[in-house]
Amino acid sequence: MARWWRPELGLAVVVLGLGGFVVVGTLDVSAAGSQLGIGPRFFPTLVGGAMVLIGLCYVIDVLRGGRGDPEESEDVDVDAPADWRSVGLVSGIFLAFAVLLNVLGWIIGASLLFFGLSVALGAEHKVRAAGISVAVGLGTYLLFVKGLGVALPGGPLAGVI
Repeated sequence: MARWWRPELGLAVVVLGLGGFVVVGTLDVSAAGSQLGIGPRFFPTLVGGAMVLIGLCYVIDVLRGGRGDPEESEDVDVDAPADWRSVGLVSGIFLAFAVLLNVLGWIIGASLLFFGLSVALGAEHKVRAAGISVAVGLGTYLLFVKGLGVALPGGPLAGVI
C-alpha cells in the first residue's frame, strides 16, 4: 500500500462517498413541497451536500499532510488491542435489528436494539437499561409517528398504539 494512504484518508473518502450517496438518493424523492416551497428533498440534499463539501475539504487536508491527533483528554491506551468481541456484538445487534424490524415493529425492535447495545457495551443495571430502552423505543415511535407523521413499522403493536 502506498505511503500516502492513511486511515484519515479512508474516513475522508467514506464521508465524501456517503454524502454523494445521500445527494443521489434524494433525486428519486418526488412529492409536493410545502407552502414555504421546501419539499422533502431539501434537508437530505442540504445534509448530503454538506457531507460532500466536508469530505472534499477533509480529503484535501489529508493529502496536504493533515493528521488526526488523538485527544489528550481521552483515558485510552492506544497500544491496547481492539475489542473485537464488542465490535462483533454491536454489529450483530444492528444486523438483527435491520432483519427483524418489519416483523417486530419499531417499538419492540428499537427497544431490543437499545437494550442489546447497552448490555453489549457494559451496562451494569440491566433492569434500568431495559426500562430506559423501552421508554426510548416508545418515545421515538410516538415522536416520529404521532408528532411528525412519519410511518414506522408497527409490528404486533400496530393496532394498540
